[in-house]
Amino acid sequence: MPNINARLVGVELYFDDLLGARNFYEQTLGLDVFSEQPGHHAQFNVGRAFLCLEKKGVENYPSRDKAVIFLEVPSVQAAVEVIGRERFVHIERSESPQPPWAILHDTEGHNVLLLEARPESQR
Repeated sequence: MPNINARLVGVELYFDDLLGARNFYEQTLGLDVFSEQPGHHAQFNVGRAFLCLEKKGVENYPSRDKAVIFLEVPSVQAAVEVIGRERFVHIERSESPQPPWAILHDTEGHNVLLLEARPESQR
Protein backbone atom coordinates (compact mmCIF):
# COMPACT_ATOMS: atom_id res chain seq x y z
CA MET A 1 0.00 0.00 0.00
CA PRO A 2 1.44 3.40 -0.92
CA ASN A 3 2.27 5.87 1.83
CA ILE A 4 1.50 9.45 0.87
CA ASN A 5 2.67 10.83 4.25
CA ALA A 6 -0.66 12.50 4.91
CA ARG A 7 -1.42 14.40 8.10
CA LEU A 8 -4.61 16.03 9.21
CA VAL A 9 -4.62 19.76 8.47
CA GLY A 10 -8.31 20.49 8.96
CA VAL A 11 -11.93 19.42 9.21
CA GLU A 12 -15.03 21.03 7.68
CA LEU A 13 -18.65 20.67 8.81
CA TYR A 14 -21.81 21.89 7.10
CA PHE A 15 -24.51 23.89 8.89
CA ASP A 16 -27.95 25.30 8.14
CA ASP A 17 -27.43 27.96 10.84
CA LEU A 18 -23.84 29.08 10.30
CA LEU A 19 -24.03 31.96 12.79
CA GLY A 20 -25.39 29.69 15.54
CA ALA A 21 -22.63 27.16 14.84
CA ARG A 22 -19.98 29.90 14.86
CA ASN A 23 -21.24 31.15 18.21
CA PHE A 24 -21.19 27.63 19.70
CA TYR A 25 -17.60 26.92 18.69
CA GLU A 26 -16.43 30.40 19.68
CA GLN A 27 -18.44 31.01 22.88
CA THR A 28 -19.02 27.49 24.25
CA LEU A 29 -15.69 25.90 23.31
CA GLY A 30 -13.58 29.07 23.29
CA LEU A 31 -12.06 28.57 19.81
CA ASP A 32 -10.61 31.55 17.94
CA VAL A 33 -11.91 32.54 14.49
CA PHE A 34 -9.00 33.27 12.16
CA SER A 35 -10.80 33.48 8.81
CA GLU A 36 -14.39 34.24 7.97
CA GLN A 37 -16.69 35.04 5.07
CA PRO A 38 -20.10 35.84 6.63
CA GLY A 39 -22.86 33.68 5.18
CA HIS A 40 -20.31 31.28 3.69
CA HIS A 41 -17.83 29.98 6.28
CA ALA A 42 -15.97 30.55 9.56
CA GLN A 43 -12.57 28.98 10.16
CA PHE A 44 -11.10 28.31 13.61
CA ASN A 45 -7.53 27.66 14.67
CA VAL A 46 -7.31 24.42 16.66
CA GLY A 47 -3.58 23.95 17.12
CA ARG A 48 -1.80 22.51 14.09
CA ALA A 49 -5.09 22.03 12.23
CA PHE A 50 -8.19 24.07 11.48
CA LEU A 51 -11.91 23.59 11.85
CA CYS A 52 -14.06 25.14 9.12
CA LEU A 53 -17.81 25.61 9.51
CA GLU A 54 -19.55 26.10 6.19
CA LYS A 55 -23.09 27.04 5.24
CA LYS A 56 -24.90 24.10 3.64
CA GLY A 57 -25.41 24.53 -0.08
CA VAL A 58 -22.69 27.10 -0.84
CA GLU A 59 -20.48 24.67 -2.74
CA ASN A 60 -21.18 22.20 -5.52
CA TYR A 61 -19.51 19.17 -3.89
CA PRO A 62 -21.19 18.69 -0.49
CA SER A 63 -20.28 15.83 1.82
CA ARG A 64 -22.52 13.62 3.96
CA ASP A 65 -23.70 15.03 7.27
CA LYS A 66 -22.10 12.44 9.57
CA ALA A 67 -19.16 13.95 11.40
CA VAL A 68 -17.35 13.92 14.72
CA ILE A 69 -14.92 16.58 15.87
CA PHE A 70 -12.16 15.35 18.21
CA LEU A 71 -10.70 18.05 20.44
CA GLU A 72 -7.94 17.37 22.94
CA VAL A 73 -8.26 19.19 26.27
CA PRO A 74 -5.98 19.25 29.33
CA SER A 75 -8.78 18.00 31.61
CA VAL A 76 -12.15 16.59 30.58
CA GLN A 77 -13.52 17.14 34.09
CA ALA A 78 -12.54 20.81 34.03
CA ALA A 79 -14.03 21.26 30.53
CA VAL A 80 -17.31 19.65 31.64
CA GLU A 81 -17.47 21.98 34.64
CA VAL A 82 -16.79 25.08 32.53
CA ILE A 83 -19.23 24.18 29.73
CA GLY A 84 -21.89 22.70 32.01
CA ARG A 85 -22.55 19.01 32.71
CA GLU A 86 -26.12 19.31 31.34
CA ARG A 87 -24.76 20.03 27.85
CA PHE A 88 -23.03 16.65 27.57
CA VAL A 89 -24.69 13.54 26.15
CA HIS A 90 -22.01 11.14 27.40
CA ILE A 91 -19.10 11.33 29.83
CA GLU A 92 -16.61 8.46 30.04
CA ARG A 93 -14.31 8.43 33.04
CA SER A 94 -11.73 5.90 32.11
CA GLU A 95 -9.86 3.88 34.71
CA SER A 96 -8.02 2.03 31.94
CA PRO A 97 -5.04 3.27 29.91
CA GLN A 98 -7.53 5.13 27.72
CA PRO A 99 -7.91 8.79 28.70
CA PRO A 100 -11.28 10.19 29.84
CA TRP A 101 -13.56 11.63 27.17
CA ALA A 102 -16.95 13.32 26.86
CA ILE A 103 -19.38 14.14 24.06
CA LEU A 104 -21.62 17.13 23.54
CA HIS A 105 -23.54 18.21 20.46
CA ASP A 106 -23.04 21.41 18.55
CA THR A 107 -26.00 23.47 17.35
CA GLU A 108 -26.89 21.00 14.57
CA GLY A 109 -26.21 17.74 16.34
CA HIS A 110 -22.63 16.98 15.26
CA ASN A 111 -20.74 15.08 17.95
CA VAL A 112 -17.96 17.08 19.58
CA LEU A 113 -15.75 14.65 21.47
CA LEU A 114 -13.43 16.11 24.10
CA LEU A 115 -10.51 13.78 24.76
CA GLU A 116 -8.20 14.30 27.72
CA ALA A 117 -4.58 14.86 26.76
CA ARG A 118 -2.17 12.23 27.98
CA PRO A 119 1.04 13.29 29.71
CA GLU A 120 3.98 13.45 27.29
CA SER A 121 5.47 10.35 28.93
CA GLN A 122 2.42 8.27 27.83
CA ARG A 123 2.25 9.44 24.20
